Amino acid sequence: MEKVQYEIGDMVYAAEDILNDGGMPGVEEEEGLIAPAGTRGVVVHYGVAEMDESKDIYLVQFENGPDGSLGHPVGCLPEELTQDIPLAA
Repeated sequence: MEKVQYEIGDMVYAAEDILNDGGMPGVEEEEGLIAPAGTRGVVVHYGVAEMDESKDIYLVQFENGPDGSLGHPVGCLPEELTQDIPLAA
């Protein structure tokens, strides 16, 4: 299976609901949903997971309002993202 790779500046969509797992500074875990499935975002950085360097992590800023403003960067696994609009809906 080919490895999914996104570059800084790529537009992506949440392939599934992105939930707060408690690892996002400044966001209470009870707030839960960070980006519903289908939310558009932009890749702002990428690297590997600190706990498992075999896993890629992408920092994505998702749109968080009707004006298209971007929220705080969120760490996402490749399988949580898509560039295919129908899959994101």
